[in-house]
Amino acid sequence: MRDRIYCHVVWTTRDRARLLDTGLATFLCRFLRSVAHQERAHILEIGMVATHVHVLIRLSPVTSIPRLMQRLKGASSVIARRERHSTTGQELQWSKGYSIQSVSPRSL
Repeated sequence: MRDRIYCHVVWTTRDRARLLDTGLATFLCRFLRSVAHQERAHILEIGMVATHVHVLIRLSPVTSIPRLMQRLKGASSVIARRERHSTTGQELQWSKGYSIQSVSPRSL
C-alpha cells in the first residue's frame, strides 16, 4: 500500500523581501523536487510568489521532516547564491522556520 502522509509546507524569504524572480523560481522547482526525492518524499505541487514558497508534499514514514526542511531551505539558498540563479542579481535568503500542516487525502 502506498503511504498517504501529505503536508502543506510554507516558508518565506528573509524579511519577506521580494527575492523570488523567474530565475530562482525555475531553479527552485527543479532543486526542491530533487532534494525531496533524495529524502524519500515526493512533491506534488509547488507554488511561489516573490516572498514565499508553498509545497504540497507526500512523505514517507521514514522521512525526517527537520532534515528535509534543512536541505530544502539551507541547501537551496547556498547553491542559488553560488550558481547565481537570480535574474535580478539578488541573493536568496530564507527566514527562520516554516509552517507545516497535515493534509487529508480527501482534501487533495
